[in-house]
Amino acid sequence: MHQAFHSTSFLLSQDGSLLFQQVPMVEIDGMKLVQTRAILNYIATKYNLYGKDAKERALIDMYTEGVADLGEMILLLPLCPPNEKDAKVASIKEKSTNRYLPAFEKVLKSHGQDYLVGNKLSRADIQLVELLYYVEELDPSLLANFPLLKALKTRVSNLPTVKKFLQPGSQRKPPMDAKKLEEARKVFMSS
Repeated sequence: MHQAFHSTSFLLSQDGSLLFQQVPMVEIDGMKLVQTRAILNYIATKYNLYGKDAKERALIDMYTEGVADLGEMILLLPLCPPNEKDAKVASIKEKSTNRYLPAFEKVLKSHGQDYLVGNKLSRADIQLVELLYYVEELDPSLLANFPLLKALKTRVSNLPTVKKFLQPGSQRKPPMDAKKLEEARKVFMSS
């Protein structure tokens, strides 16, 4: 499967489908979109998950960038040298509980609504809940002091389409471990 993915990527870049010679690429509405943020923004706009006006979109962007900051730290953990891993995990836990999670809890508390922006589900809620799963997989106790975030996680996870996605055997994958990372590295280095 990895080799098939690599071959497909190579063929797409050769035929000009990949604008910047990189994946992910999504074909939607007659377009071939690359760049993760562009893809997510388009899909969020198309499905009314990107706010009602410029002010709401700015808040959604701000929250999703915060989610991305912490998410990237967690997702890059497998790249960390073994002798630095404990310190990196400790740093992520500290930043989670003292910086990122309190900020999102504060947003929810400030307006008392069910979702981060406009009392309506947005891409910010979906991406935050995805992050909360990663945080919980790192250490389940990290969410203990954030009741509003736990409630948001439950609320979004119970939406029918999300619930289906989270079922065992679905497309959702936990963060990459060292073994999977090495497999992926071999595939991409073989070009």
